[in-house]
Amino acid sequence: MPSIEIRKHVGGCGAEVLGVDLNDLSDADMAALRRAYADNGVIFFRDQALTEDQHIAFARRWGEIDVNRFFPHIDGYPEIAKVSKEREQKTNIGGGWHTDHSYDQVPAMGSILVARVLPSKGGDTLFADMYKAYEALDEETRAAIAGLKAVHSNAHVFGSNAYYDNPERAEFSNDAAVGQAVHPVVITHPLSGRKALYVNPGFTIRFEGQSAEESRPLLHKLFAHAMKPEFHSRFQWRPGSIAFWDNRATWHFAVNDYHGEERLMHRITVAGVALN
Repeated sequence: MPSIEIRKHVGGCGAEVLGVDLNDLSDADMAALRRAYADNGVIFFRDQALTEDQHIAFARRWGEIDVNRFFPHIDGYPEIAKVSKEREQKTNIGGGWHTDHSYDQVPAMGSILVARVLPSKGGDTLFADMYKAYEALDEETRAAIAGLKAVHSNAHVFGSNAYYDNPERAEFSNDAAVGQAVHPVVITHPLSGRKALYVNPGFTIRFEGQSAEESRPLLHKLFAHAMKPEFHSRFQWRPGSIAFWDNRATWHFAVNDYHGEERLMHRITVAGVALN
């Protein structure tokens, strides 16, 4: 039997996994992790020591690796995206509520983020639970979004004249790779079977069959609802910390409060399945 302890994280999202070494996982350990991941949307680990090869090996136990087409990669490891902010930079990566890869036709399952270099203070990551956000909607809003689909795009983030098209972050601008996808506003999660709200401020631009202007009132209502503090938790990074979040069940937000210091994270994204 696994000796793993699952402890709900302080706040409205996620759980911390105790009593585990990610370099030495039995099949029973993996089964416990899969349950915790499906139930909580994001799971956190402390005091881990993963090399790049071990990071990749752990990710492959969950599925195929989805190589990000915008992020720079770690030298020698194309599977690992480099998520960094240098001392002189002001713009961070992921500095707003969003869901990774919702702009893809088949969105990624999850992202495994490993801390490598941390600032002396700050640089936390916020997470929001989209199971809870959906479950807390009033009946009128649930009825309004039932059966709706939304358009997700990354052109305003990674395209020309977009958010990352600036001298600090020019490596993220890639017009040839931008695109969009359509997904249900409410999904049935493929692992848990629970319903989750699947729109996000970073990449959801409108409802299918509506203009951005027509979509704005309801979209902004959903965004404001999901931003309520009762759905959130705050993860404070330490050396050896890892966060593994489910892109279908959570949002996240990298806090940009450590100007003048370096922060380096290694991220592997695990491929997902079509949503319904």
